[in-house]
Amino acid sequence: MPRLKHKITEAPPPPARGVKASTFKLLLDTAMQLIQAKGHIPSVAEVAVQSAVSRATAYRYFPTRSALITAVIDASLGPVRTIASDKAGGRERVRELFVRTFPRFIEFEPQLRAAAQLSLEQSALERAGLLEEEPYRRGHRIRILEHAIAPLAPQLSPAVRDRLHRALSVVYGIEPYIILKDIWGLPDREVERIALWMADALIDAALRDCNSSRNTKD
Repeated sequence: MPRLKHKITEAPPPPARGVKASTFKLLLDTAMQLIQAKGHIPSVAEVAVQSAVSRATAYRYFPTRSALITAVIDASLGPVRTIASDKAGGRERVRELFVRTFPRFIEFEPQLRAAAQLSLEQSALERAGLLEEEPYRRGHRIRILEHAIAPLAPQLSPAVRDRLHRALSVVYGIEPYIILKDIWGLPDREVERIALWMADALIDAALRDCNSSRNTKD
């Protein structure tokens, strides 16, 4: 399966107990609330002020916005990232994944949009040579989708399997909401229906490509 060229940003581990654990949770909860209320990525200093915690303390837990947003997304999507299906078919696994996780994308839509915003902002700064913080790198969907399409492997060539994997990563996540809600004005439920329809169509196309190739060889 294809892999990212960059390392995915991992969330800072929360302290196990005591004052450090409660301070970590306070800062994280405050960041979640600020994003929910204001729709933008707060600075670590802003989170510190709103939490009544010193900036020095806040930066010890979250030294950059990347660390902060990674923790926010980890808290938002933690259950999604541990889904393991026992369904035998790849199509069934993909459908199950979409049906189970898209409601969570809706629940944490402001946080996911903030993560996409930070990624785009940092990407532009990085290309211009102006990025001054550790970049936030997304990509957990690669592993999640890899598990979902695993049963399809015997039916697909490696090249087609990789293409399907990458194509599904475009329609699985916050991106369909950004396009279909912001541009088309569609409701959440219709976004989910269209994303699932696209996933089915992509699987059909992958299987059709491989079947056509086999028939040609025969």
